Amino acid sequence: MQVKINTPRFNFRPLAHAAGLTLLSATVFVTGCANMGEREKGTAGGAAIGAIGGAVISSATGGKAGTGALIGGALGAVAGNVWSKRMEDKRRAMEQATAGTGVQVTRTADNQLQVNVPSDISFDVGRSAIRPELRPVLDKFAAGLDSSVMQVQIVGHTDSTGSDAINNPLSVDRAASVKDYLVTRGVAAGRISTDGRGSHQPIADNSTDDGRARNRRVEIFLAEKQG
Repeated sequence: MQVKINTPRFNFRPLAHAAGLTLLSATVFVTGCANMGEREKGTAGGAAIGAIGGAVISSATGGKAGTGALIGGALGAVAGNVWSKRMEDKRRAMEQATAGTGVQVTRTADNQLQVNVPSDISFDVGRSAIRPELRPVLDKFAAGLDSSVMQVQIVGHTDSTGSDAINNPLSVDRAASVKDYLVTRGVAAGRISTDGRGSHQPIADNSTDDGRARNRRVEIFLAEKQG
């Protein structure tokens, strides 16, 4: 009696194709980095590594290399931000400085320090001038931002009261007010970007007074880029 043994057959074409993509991507990445500034290399490096890995994984598992590269690139971009001891120290200092104020200090998934400042201590209704209660928070935030690789983003928000014609520019003005204050505290204006989202990104129910108060806020993000 003959016994027939079926051995598994592996398709090595996807892996070979992925390897080719890896070599090509790596070549493009190295060439591109030669023309980049130091600040750009960290984020680009993380994105490129993620894209290469995504292409390999996707092709090896039967997916499209382009799709895998996009997914991997999004994941790899996270590697462009670092969570260093300096960032952890900043988080702890901000938590201590804002204890009991309602300010939320968190580390985001992409290694940014997020400071969420509610309306109680940030702005009066319909106004963009910062309240005195916000100044100590901003003073503490500005302290220690001596690293050239630290970047700040400020995003203003409003509740849904009023129209976009009012809320959108108001949210922009609120972010600009925070930026102007940080500049007076020694933070270089070129390291700060601002944006306003109007009422389009609520974090609470706009049908209640409490919810609207929570939605009137400013968010400050601090990121340290790989150098």
